[in-house]
Amino acid sequence: MAIRFVLKPSQYFDSVSLMNIAAELQRLAGIEDAALVMGTTANKTLLEAVAPLTPAVQDAKSTDLIVLLVGDEATLPDALVTVDRLLTEKPTATFNTGQSQPRTLRTAQRMSPHANLVMISVAGEYAVAEAWAALHQGLNVFLFSDNVALDDERHLKTYAIERNLLLMGPGAGTAIINGVGLGFANQVPHGTVGIVSAAGTGLQEVSSILAQHGVGISQAIGVGGRDLSETIGGLMTFHAINALQADPQTQFIVAISKLPASHIAQQVMDRLAASGKPSVVIFMSAERPVPPDGIYLAETLEEAACFAASLATGRDIKPSAGTLSVQYRFSPSQRYLRGLFSGGTLCEEAMRLWSQHIGDVWSNGPLLPHLKLPNSHHSHHHCAIDLGEEEFTLGRPHPMIDNTLRIQRLLQESHDPQVAVIQMDVVLGYGAHPNPAAELGPAIAQARTIAQLDNRDLAVIVSITGTPNDPQNYAQQKSLLEASGAVVAGSNAAASRLAVVAISGVHS
Repeated sequence: MAIRFVLKPSQYFDSVSLMNIAAELQRLAGIEDAALVMGTTANKTLLEAVAPLTPAVQDAKSTDLIVLLVGDEATLPDALVTVDRLLTEKPTATFNTGQSQPRTLRTAQRMSPHANLVMISVAGEYAVAEAWAALHQGLNVFLFSDNVALDDERHLKTYAIERNLLLMGPGAGTAIINGVGLGFANQVPHGTVGIVSAAGTGLQEVSSILAQHGVGISQAIGVGGRDLSETIGGLMTFHAINALQADPQTQFIVAISKLPASHIAQQVMDRLAASGKPSVVIFMSAERPVPPDGIYLAETLEEAACFAASLATGRDIKPSAGTLSVQYRFSPSQRYLRGLFSGGTLCEEAMRLWSQHIGDVWSNGPLLPHLKLPNSHHSHHHCAIDLGEEEFTLGRPHPMIDNTLRIQRLLQESHDPQVAVIQMDVVLGYGAHPNPAAELGPAIAQARTIAQLDNRDLAVIVSITGTPNDPQNYAQQKSLLEASGAVVAGSNAAASRLAVVAISGVHS
């Protein structure tokens, strides 16, 4: 395979446009990979992990566009012609009013003068300036962008709190504000449970399971995955908790976070306890803080949702037990469990549940530093991969939008004679792929066939995060996945436990 870098000086494009172009290029015959990114320092560092940078690319500025193509040498010239065509095509997006798409925040505000929240999704180096502009105009901010420096995040959140505004993010994947989903969100009913979450997919998992039990959401505020770190100190989490405690529609609160600083986690629970509103906490960390009276501490996202549903309904709602009814016949060489996840929250939860039974789990985002994979593109022993990490999504659509990378990795794992069980998550809702099972189902069937032709069995266990009212049709997605030979669980925690049962039976 040939690798070609092309630099286009002083040509800025937003990340969504570049991801769409990369997706089209990857569909071209002879093209194995494609990425289009702005020449920021963070992007160049990530590109360097793919291939050595040319001198011109090394010197690229943040306003320069970098194009990377990997494929057959003969196909690259035509692919570059396609790049130029796609970059020069005019966008067709318009508002329903027929007005042209605004190109600046001020123009958008003039067109929608009553709006008080802005969603920002541009490269991190530009996102900070846009966030400041929005806050200065008195707007709440949903900052979808990542690659924002910690100091910038802290300053933005401090300024927002001083003016009683929300700064959700950076890297905020999900929020539901006044019934409107932002980023990736599911169709859930309105209700009495408020959520504050430093984990986007965690918010989706909890709100979806609540909806499955008939319990709705008052507000769901995503604060960004670093909010409970030592540096940020839970600034927006405390601000969001105050807002939910003051909200008369919110009767119960759920707080979610990945890897919080221990003393910040304790402060969050103390703040929740002070309000008198019954609250549930799920902090995914090795340490287990001591909850004050009135705080329910959950071990999994599903358990957190069940605690909150029990509080809201007065019924005793338990997590799904789940049984593995399929009997697998593994060969003597098969011994490992692999996870292919679209995001870090569910990947981390699975690793915690696995490690209680099978020991060390390797990953590109491991629970312990010494278990970090030397090369994320090649699995090792028991292993869980977060395919939503930037090393995989650089210049490409997120795996919740595009299944290409996950299908490639699934087929790669199916050829490994040591793999017995593969766990995957499928996340439904607005912003996600419109029909993920239509692509993943045939790939799962193909992976199982590859193993069977080698006289091996292959267990594929899938969880679905979603609700019956999501646009993808939950029941149809489940049916398609089961028809492919996958075992489908209703939660990530349930799927993780089934995966442990399956791998535990390898040599029994």
